[in-house]
Amino acid sequence: MNLNPGQNEAVNFISGPCLVLAGAGSGKTRVITNKIAYLVRECELPARYIAAVTFTNKAAREMKERVAQTLGKKEARGLKISTFHTLGLNIIKSEVKTLGLKPGFSLFDDKDSMSLLKDLTEVEFDGDKELLSGLQSCISNWKNDLILPEDLKHKTLSPSDVEHAQFYQRYYNHLRAYNALDFDDLILLPTVLLKNNETVRQKWQNKIRYLLVDEYQDTNTSQYELVRLLVGERARFTVVGDDDQSIYSWRGARPQNLVLLQTDFPKLRVIKLEQNYRSTERILHCANILIQNNPHIFEKKLFSELGYGEPLQVITAKNEDHEAERVVAELMAHKFMGATKFKDYAILYRGNFQSRVFEKVLMSNRIPYKINGGMSFFGRTEVKDIMAYLRLLVNQDDDNALLRVINTPTRGIGRVSLEKLGNLANHNRSSMFEAAFDPNLQDVLTGKALVSVEQFSRWIVELSDRAVRGDGIATIREMIKTMGYEEWLYESSTSPKAAEMGMANISTLFGWISNMLEGGELDPPMTLQEVVNRLILRDMMERGEDAEETDQVQLMTLHSSKGLEFPYVFMVGMEEGLLPHQSSIEEENIDEERRLAYVGITRAQKVLFMTLVKERRQYGEVINPEPSRFLYELPQDDLVWEHKKPKVSAQERQQKSQVGIANLRNMMNKS
Repeated sequence: MNLNPGQNEAVNFISGPCLVLAGAGSGKTRVITNKIAYLVRECELPARYIAAVTFTNKAAREMKERVAQTLGKKEARGLKISTFHTLGLNIIKSEVKTLGLKPGFSLFDDKDSMSLLKDLTEVEFDGDKELLSGLQSCISNWKNDLILPEDLKHKTLSPSDVEHAQFYQRYYNHLRAYNALDFDDLILLPTVLLKNNETVRQKWQNKIRYLLVDEYQDTNTSQYELVRLLVGERARFTVVGDDDQSIYSWRGARPQNLVLLQTDFPKLRVIKLEQNYRSTERILHCANILIQNNPHIFEKKLFSELGYGEPLQVITAKNEDHEAERVVAELMAHKFMGATKFKDYAILYRGNFQSRVFEKVLMSNRIPYKINGGMSFFGRTEVKDIMAYLRLLVNQDDDNALLRVINTPTRGIGRVSLEKLGNLANHNRSSMFEAAFDPNLQDVLTGKALVSVEQFSRWIVELSDRAVRGDGIATIREMIKTMGYEEWLYESSTSPKAAEMGMANISTLFGWISNMLEGGELDPPMTLQEVVNRLILRDMMERGEDAEETDQVQLMTLHSSKGLEFPYVFMVGMEEGLLPHQSSIEEENIDEERRLAYVGITRAQKVLFMTLVKERRQYGEVINPEPSRFLYELPQDDLVWEHKKPKVSAQERQQKSQVGIANLRNMMNKS
């Protein structure tokens, strides 16, 4: 397929800053991959000077695959395609000395951070989950706004923020002491460094001579600033985004960054991609009419050449149980009449809690389904245990990892012993692992606990030395074998089958690590430290991502559906209080909810069903919700409300019946 005029202009414009406003399904990934090829082949810019960044590992992987199909290995050598956080990690690794870090730093995921914050606020918060969650997101917001603890000393803060600022300082100091970074640091540290250090800034501006950014509307303050510092005054960059699909303000995303570009780069070229290759004209017409109710800086209107298509169906149910039954019945009938596959259908909802009733009905009808955003591979207990052992092997100052595994499998080191070890570490201003080698340890611990702590520490040191000296794969195999994890798993699991599955997961993890340590055709061998950091980052980035392609109905939130497409879509719970969500109604943030509805509508390629109920159970009481305002904002000529449906004629019924019989024969012949 040739490029259309808009795509062509976006690919060929390279003389200055460029914003590509790419509507849903308009082929933005094609533009990015073709532009990379154009820069290498036509502009003779070596690939090592080009970087492309996006938000998920999945998107980065897809982009790599697309580029590999266009450019040969030789031409693509040195090309950097990654997530924002991986780019940040690479800058940190390269500038470790300038940043004052020791080379073997650890990465804390959100659970590690929460665990540390819980320890630091034990007296004040006493483990209160709500207070801890508020503190964690407050620190995250400060980091995303490039605010360090010392910056807060000069700001006027509310009493609760004063307390949060004190905890932020403690948290910051502890991370430094552990030689550890959290997820937000991967953007914060490089951005602050580039801002304050001209030598490093020039070095990276020279390394990255052309930058491409995907899903630009999802950038937060620190990511925008990182982009600005990397491109410098030369401003050779292309950002691709869609202000109508900005649905992550709760994560710090700022659609205003699209407007900021015009201020910071007055010569910005804006190119619109308005042809959609995904959906019927009717679906796009409805989406356009809906989103026109939002204020716009840039006007654009999607169009399609795939025909006008079927009307949007609106189904009304009595309650949420009836809604699930109606959706599943409609899905089964549609699948039977159309001889389609289960994976062609998606059920999209505003909140995760809505999925349970659909799961129940799908299960009782033996319909295979998959929930996007379920537990990730790295969320499994046994995988987290082995990862904690590996973290400790590469960084003995990682107290969180030590606390997780020192008594897993059980070694007779209880909470009281650990508290005593922790107090000794605090007294010495050292890590807990260092404290395990303190000559005064026997004054603090006695008996089995003392022997176990000493044996465990020596064992880790020996394994760590062996891993550093040479064979990382043999060391890890030895570690898993000698720790007695398999025996312990069979003793402590709910069933032998569960223990077997646990060991299979450990085997999978071991396989990944072996491959990364050995390297492959395109990837150079990695050190154990690099492997551990890469896997922690993959866990953080890939929660809920799954590359497996099976024939299952897809269930997911509207937020998770962004970037995906399905022939047939059910948008359920189209009611005031659900979509738009009650909290957004109260906060007067209807624009973002409308963008979320727009994202849902534009996932559908051929047919879109929308459902609502007359009564719904909520927090133990039954409510009678109003239909969503978004249903009334859609062009009514393109909707068929079930209760207003015209009666089906005898001839139409007969035609439908003949199609059904033909499909039934087909199925019987195949079997």
